[in-house]
Amino acid sequence: MAGQVKAERYRKCSVSVVLTMLEYVFDYKGVSLEPTRNRLHDLQQRVQRMQGSAISRTLESVPGLSGVIQLRTGEAYAVDSPSLAMALVAGPSQAGEWIAIVGAPDLGLEAAAGFGIDLERTVVVPRPGELWLSVTAGLLDVASVVIVKPPVPASAQQAERLKSRLRMKDAALVCWGEWPRSDATLTISESSWLGLGHGHGRLTARRVVVSVRQGGPVRQVQLWLPGLDQQIAGLDYPVVPLPVAQAG
Repeated sequence: MAGQVKAERYRKCSVSVVLTMLEYVFDYKGVSLEPTRNRLHDLQQRVQRMQGSAISRTLESVPGLSGVIQLRTGEAYAVDSPSLAMALVAGPSQAGEWIAIVGAPDLGLEAAAGFGIDLERTVVVPRPGELWLSVTAGLLDVASVVIVKPPVPASAQQAERLKSRLRMKDAALVCWGEWPRSDATLTISESSWLGLGHGHGRLTARRVVVSVRQGGPVRQVQLWLPGLDQQIAGLDYPVVPLPVAQAG
């Protein structure tokens, strides 16, 4: 009985999301021939995914992260910062995938756009409350990658159920926080900003050391997150020397 109730919640959430997307296409943006064709194609793909595909594929990555980690559908990832979360989903978003953000009202959409996330293909549910898990599961019907910030730690049982749904729906999960048995965990172990002088200046770039744990020894990767041109890149990327402010 409990399983039937949860399945019904997932179904209602999926239907609600699809209806919202249809309203977005035909009401909010207005109708023009070519954009409408493209969005109808997107919706057809979403409906096909709602039927369940049980496949796995590698998602696109921004150039600066391609040698660090690449997301695969059917897998879950844990990060300790919104910057890492946005950097991971920027590649799939730029490649035309739909993205969803659940339970992160303090994740700014302007910052997301700065990382290269296409806001026209992004569904945001900032305050799902205690239904965060049902909302996340429902959005996997229409989004290829979901960023979620759980209000409480997920249990191993919840994580395993969602993992099965990730495989079925050909989607990936990026958790801002801890996630049981994640396929990879990324944390920022060192961080410093460029551009801030003694009590004045403007932050222009950020240097970080990212620790990556993925089925073996922890790897340390140095990145611009972002660089002076607001792009993500390895530290061999050239920059103009500026005063450095250490982040706490």
